[in-house]
Amino acid sequence: MKILFFGTPYFAEVVLKKLLSKHEVVGVVCQTDKKAGRGKKLVSPNIKMLAEKENIPVYQFERLKDNLETFKNIQCDLFVTASYGKILPKELLDMKLCINVHPSLLPKYRGATPIQSALLNGDKLTGVTIMKTEVGMDDGDIILQKEVEISDEDDYLSLMPRLAEIGGELLLKAVEEIENGTVKFTKQKEEGATFVKLIQKEDALLNFHEKASTLVNKVRAYVESPVAYFFVGDERIKVYKAKVSALNEKAEIGEIITTKKEFFVKAKDSFFEILSCQAQGGKVLNVRDFLNGYHFKAKKVDV
Repeated sequence: MKILFFGTPYFAEVVLKKLLSKHEVVGVVCQTDKKAGRGKKLVSPNIKMLAEKENIPVYQFERLKDNLETFKNIQCDLFVTASYGKILPKELLDMKLCINVHPSLLPKYRGATPIQSALLNGDKLTGVTIMKTEVGMDDGDIILQKEVEISDEDDYLSLMPRLAEIGGELLLKAVEEIENGTVKFTKQKEEGATFVKLIQKEDALLNFHEKASTLVNKVRAYVESPVAYFFVGDERIKVYKAKVSALNEKAEIGEIITTKKEFFVKAKDSFFEILSCQAQGGKVLNVRDFLNGYHFKAKKVDV
């Protein structure tokens, strides 16, 4: 089939590569180039460079609704979306069947951050849904679903690529069913539907009045961005890996306990053990190397 693909981040790249193995992608629609770095230079999404390498036309629009004529002139059989980041207008959806690759078991976790939300909530099971894209927020009919287990060691950087790979495989199966005329659409149940919000930087601030397991889940969910953090004095420390510790010590909430190779902070119920972190202006280090060079300005974190 000839497919017009909408997507921007790494999740979309993985799905696109799967699609290219079996089908002709006639165009990639992605977010516009963004300013980044100290020099604020315009940086293109990686998916744009992938498309250009494959000689696929790239379309980058601030507003899809203002460019409907462009889409009318693109010859394709199907629209596919995967982490595009913008809602497609009804006028566009009326042109072709559009299907979406969504990394959750819909109707659970509709919205922009389903993977992070599953990790935040400590879920043991998630999945991927191929669904018909509608104007509403991830509420279209379900075509296919596959469950995926979440291990205790998983974080966003390990779970997201795995879901993308599975999503790509599931997408190929859905496209085949569409081609063969065997596709079935199942209406989503509204009971049990949950919605997730965009992540803000302040969401990643660790509150040690919460349970240690809750804090660990924040680290797992935010390890790519915005990265979980707390303050010691006026200095921010980012946490990239942590676990709940069985340390048997008396301490106040927020109190820091260290050895030559261990770093603990007392949470509401137990200890939060830091395994990998980054001081302000420093590199990401394993805890042993971090402790070798870091001088604590206080014995408690800001709580």
